[in-house]
Amino acid sequence: MGARVIQLAEVRARRSNPTPVTPLGGDIGHADRFHFWSGASGQRYVHSVYSLLECPEVPVANFLLVRRDGSGHREVLAIGRLRHGSSSLNLAEIRLRGARLGANEVHVHLLAPSAEERRAVELDLRAGQADRADDTRIAATRH
Repeated sequence: MGARVIQLAEVRARRSNPTPVTPLGGDIGHADRFHFWSGASGQRYVHSVYSLLECPEVPVANFLLVRRDGSGHREVLAIGRLRHGSSSLNLAEIRLRGARLGANEVHVHLLAPSAEERRAVELDLRAGQADRADDTRIAATRH
């Protein structure tokens, strides 16, 4: 297990002005700021992409915790939804789960307006990932 020294002043500055994940070895492009994930229904859901450390505070929303390797391949580690009324508690939950799973990206879907719709999006995305031919690991995220 490696360690990384983090300058808190830099993290705070980035947190106040979050930026999307910088792709390895390249400029940030439209394709790297947003990612579409498909559910079992065929519905595509647009997600904003952030690094785990640079993710801003998040209101109630759907999220995916993702591990992206150097070649750009993404592995979904967890699919869930945030329910706290406090954006800072939601961010803490994302970072804790992401760190435990080894995620380096957070994909956030903010377009489901109600709790019922967020639940439907979560279930659709989980079922869509489970239907994939490869054995991508998906962790349940329950409260």
